[in-house]
Amino acid sequence: MKAAVFHAAHRPLELTEIPTPEPGPGQVLVKVAACGLCHTDLHFIDHDTPTFKTPPLVLGHEISGTIAELGAGLGSGNTGWKEGDTVLLPAVLTCGACAACREGRENICDHNQMFGNHVDGGFAEFVVAPAKDVFSLPPEIPLEAGSIIADAITTPFHAVVRRGKVVPGDWVLVLGCGGVGLNVVQLAAAIGARVIAVDTAADKLGWAGRLGAEVVIDAAKCERLDKEVRKHTGGGGADVAFEAIGNPKTQEQAFNCLKTGGRLVLVGYSPHPMSLNSGRVMFREIEVTGSLGCRPVDYPRVIELARQGKIKVAELVTHRFTLDRVNDGLDALRAGLPVRAIVVPG
Repeated sequence: MKAAVFHAAHRPLELTEIPTPEPGPGQVLVKVAACGLCHTDLHFIDHDTPTFKTPPLVLGHEISGTIAELGAGLGSGNTGWKEGDTVLLPAVLTCGACAACREGRENICDHNQMFGNHVDGGFAEFVVAPAKDVFSLPPEIPLEAGSIIADAITTPFHAVVRRGKVVPGDWVLVLGCGGVGLNVVQLAAAIGARVIAVDTAADKLGWAGRLGAEVVIDAAKCERLDKEVRKHTGGGGADVAFEAIGNPKTQEQAFNCLKTGGRLVLVGYSPHPMSLNSGRVMFREIEVTGSLGCRPVDYPRVIELARQGKIKVAELVTHRFTLDRVNDGLDALRAGLPVRAIVVPG
């Protein structure tokens, strides 16, 4: 099969022929329809973030497709899956047995396996996955565009619903309107929150408005973001603030925009420390929490929101690249051009 293979940092992915994987017992072989491009891929390629599996490795963790073959033990209706079923693969596979999994926090599984990191991912024509981890993708959701649900929408769902605990009427601040941040905006708005979106790119702020933001702020034209936020929220500040960039400076800005008793949710990854006024955390009872991925049990909920049209999916896919142009897609991602981009096999 054809695959775009990662060999080392600071090198383009190499389109090559590699053996088509065979599904083992309890696994399915999925013919890839599409795989989303994500900044996580750029961390491996551009920023020397090591992959858990030593390269060569096939990147890509937002995968949709059709079941091409069932592994041993999956025949005769044992799982309900059959060849030709349209499916979504979760970005991360969980063990189901560690302490975190038993506590219902599978998203921080001690033994997780991420596509395109621990195991070969979706920048290929085929991929194997455990049948227990596969989700049905209904016909109301376009198969190719639906691939972005695997991370770009489920990760914000977990951040907004589980970690941010957003409720109707909350003032929600979102710093960073990239692919993840925009979906934080639309999910918070879908819940009934009043959303303030912050970015420096006019097109991203335009998208934030279309996805439900009540207020958009150009950070480049705002001297004091905390004062601006308090002006819109009646003087108190945001109930919940999401930082979706991964920058210590903007993390500190988000913290400073919170009301007494507010909650900061860190969604963007940064290897660098932020400064934190611990006295304000204590005296104002402010919560600071991290958010990683999404629990498998919540995937069907997100898929159903998309099926009912309560959140947008296909509209977010602004760029599409064939597998032989995957490096062009990565260049577009570096330039900040797509809202979301996908790679299709051919």
